[in-house]
Amino acid sequence: MQELATNQNFSNIQLELLKLYSTDVKENELLDIKNYLAKYFAEKAINEADVVWDAKNLDDDTMDKWLNE
Repeated sequence: MQELATNQNFSNIQLELLKLYSTDVKENELLDIKNYLAKYFAEKAINEADVVWDAKNLDDDTMDKWLNE
Protein backbone atom coordinates (compact mmCIF):
# COMPACT_ATOMS: atom_id res chain seq x y z
CA MET A 1 0.00 0.00 0.00
CA GLN A 2 2.87 2.39 0.70
CA GLU A 3 3.93 2.38 -2.95
CA LEU A 4 0.39 3.08 -4.14
CA ALA A 5 -0.04 5.81 -1.53
CA THR A 6 3.24 7.46 -2.51
CA ASN A 7 2.25 7.41 -6.16
CA GLN A 8 -1.03 9.09 -5.30
CA ASN A 9 0.68 11.87 -3.27
CA PHE A 10 -1.38 11.30 -0.15
CA SER A 11 -0.71 13.44 2.91
CA ASN A 12 0.66 11.88 6.08
CA ILE A 13 -2.77 11.87 7.72
CA GLN A 14 -4.33 10.25 4.66
CA LEU A 15 -1.70 7.51 4.81
CA GLU A 16 -2.43 6.87 8.46
CA LEU A 17 -6.16 6.78 7.85
CA LEU A 18 -5.68 4.39 4.94
CA LYS A 19 -3.76 2.08 7.26
CA LEU A 20 -6.53 2.30 9.83
CA TYR A 21 -9.33 1.80 7.34
CA SER A 22 -7.61 -1.21 5.80
CA THR A 23 -8.68 -3.02 8.96
CA ASP A 24 -12.28 -3.94 9.57
CA VAL A 25 -13.65 -1.78 12.39
CA LYS A 26 -17.14 -1.97 13.77
CA GLU A 27 -19.59 0.75 12.76
CA ASN A 28 -19.70 2.18 16.29
CA GLU A 29 -15.89 2.34 16.35
CA LEU A 30 -15.90 4.17 13.03
CA LEU A 31 -18.39 6.66 14.44
CA ASP A 32 -16.16 7.15 17.50
CA ILE A 33 -13.17 7.84 15.23
CA LYS A 34 -15.16 10.33 13.14
CA ASN A 35 -16.34 12.10 16.28
CA TYR A 36 -12.81 12.22 17.67
CA LEU A 37 -11.49 13.76 14.45
CA ALA A 38 -14.34 16.29 14.32
CA LYS A 39 -13.71 17.28 17.95
CA TYR A 40 -9.97 17.59 17.34
CA PHE A 41 -10.37 19.92 14.35
CA ALA A 42 -13.15 21.92 16.05
CA GLU A 43 -10.90 22.52 19.07
CA LYS A 44 -8.06 23.63 16.78
CA ALA A 45 -10.39 26.11 15.05
CA ILE A 46 -11.69 27.44 18.38
CA ASN A 47 -8.15 27.88 19.70
CA GLU A 48 -7.12 29.80 16.57
CA ALA A 49 -10.23 31.97 16.82
CA ASP A 50 -9.35 32.71 20.46
CA VAL A 51 -5.88 33.84 19.39
CA VAL A 52 -7.35 36.23 16.82
CA TRP A 53 -10.01 37.38 19.29
CA ASP A 54 -7.35 38.25 21.87
CA ALA A 55 -4.96 39.82 19.34
CA LYS A 56 -7.69 42.16 18.07
CA ASN A 57 -9.07 42.89 21.55
CA LEU A 58 -12.53 41.75 20.54
CA ASP A 59 -15.31 41.41 23.09
CA ASP A 60 -18.95 40.37 23.35
CA ASP A 61 -20.13 43.87 22.44
CA THR A 62 -18.17 43.71 19.18
CA MET A 63 -19.72 40.34 18.37
CA ASP A 64 -23.22 41.65 19.12
CA LYS A 65 -22.59 44.62 16.84
CA TRP A 66 -21.45 42.32 14.03
CA LEU A 67 -24.47 40.07 14.46
CA ASN A 68 -26.82 43.04 14.12
CA GLU A 69 -25.22 44.54 11.00
